[in-house]
Amino acid sequence: MYAVIETGGKQYKVQEGDVLQVERLNEDAKAFDKVLAVGGDEPKFGNPLVDGASVEFELLGESKAKKIVVFKMKRRKSYRRTKGHRQTYSTVKITSIKA
Repeated sequence: MYAVIETGGKQYKVQEGDVLQVERLNEDAKAFDKVLAVGGDEPKFGNPLVDGASVEFELLGESKAKKIVVFKMKRRKSYRRTKGHRQTYSTVKITSIKA
């Protein structure tokens, strides 16, 4: 059985036992409630969400991505700006899918 979930503005296709990195979650979060589709013997598709469906997970940890550099410059105007950004991620393990 698989499910399509939405978290952090992105969609993921997950199965039980999958380990994936998603945008940072609260430490007390235990389930994804935005389930767009549940597949298996009888697939269910939401409009936009499947009623009563949830995907439970176990939070394994948090990590940071590599730093990206945002550089702005306008030629011949003596304008330069540099900023950096590191995105934080949560690593989760899918434990069960409830349709």
